[in-house]
Amino acid sequence: MRKGGLRVVLCPLVAALVLGVALPGCSTGTKVTRVDEGVVTDFSGRWNDTDSRLVAGEMIKQALNSPWLENYTRDKGRQPVVIVGTIANRSHEHINMKTFVNDLALELTNSQKVTFVASKGEREEIREERKEQAVHAREDTQKSAGKEIGADYMLKGNLSTILDEADGVKGIYYQVDLEMIDLENNVKAWYGQKKIKKVVERKRVVF
Repeated sequence: MRKGGLRVVLCPLVAALVLGVALPGCSTGTKVTRVDEGVVTDFSGRWNDTDSRLVAGEMIKQALNSPWLENYTRDKGRQPVVIVGTIANRSHEHINMKTFVNDLALELTNSQKVTFVASKGEREEIREERKEQAVHAREDTQKSAGKEIGADYMLKGNLSTILDEADGVKGIYYQVDLEMIDLENNVKAWYGQKKIKKVVERKRVVF
């Protein structure tokens, strides 16, 4: 290439970039591979879907195998009614706690050992629907107010972390604490804790 009497020699890659020519093997496209939802994809070491699913399953199993459930069922002659309250994120990461709450709700509902009722936000939407039915729905299909089942227990808790890092190696310690609280007297009928520890090593690229 000549420019103002000066001969400029470009390497093939630079020439391709200048001229807009695509070279084989230089593709920068994105590759997406679908995998089974049960496959562990732990790329960054941060809290992920696998942690959420496994922790929820293990902790609900602990809760439902504890004496409080058998005692309540024996004394009252029925299953306890449970609602999930606030599960707070007190970690250093931005975590979508709604996903974890949904995993807890899934385990509680499918256990068939407790009666699981809608959360506060869900109840507001359902109550609004009943109001709409009272005005617009056929009378024999309307659902009347005042027939909700009150919860006996609320599941509350938090997720916290401790972070340690040095020389490209990072240790992440997760701790999930859950409590089953009696709504009538504030007694903590069950307390559970699950810990996860991860070590993340960043590989150094030497040129």
